[in-house]
Amino acid sequence: MSAHDIHAGHDDHHAHDDLHVSLGDYVKGFILAVILTAIPFALVMGNVIQDRATAVAVLGLFAVVQIIVHMVYFLHMNGKIQGGWTMLSTIFTVVFVAIGIAGTLWVMFHMNTNMMPKHEMPMAPAMSAPAAVTP
Repeated sequence: MSAHDIHAGHDDHHAHDDLHVSLGDYVKGFILAVILTAIPFALVMGNVIQDRATAVAVLGLFAVVQIIVHMVYFLHMNGKIQGGWTMLSTIFTVVFVAIGIAGTLWVMFHMNTNMMPKHEMPMAPAMSAPAAVTP
């Protein structure tokens, strides 16, 4: 009996996550990643967006979309692989990190505004001549 005969029916009962990746998928992901890098670079270098808050929001949106492109095209994460558990664990991690970052920023902001004493500069007394010393 050979090793092949022993394991001949071994894989029959396992569900396989068929991951069919083609060169075209990698090319699409690469092109999207380049575009999602070039557009924010052009926006920043051309000083297109004048308002800082708007610029941060737009660049953050491009960053999130690029992360999703990398996850789909290069890490091959979707709802089908491993019964969706990979995607579910990723979503949980993102939510957990977002809550941690938001909570940390909230606590630091409120500690700074509510707990720090007000530093008022007292008026310094006018400089006077030293008192005369009597022997």
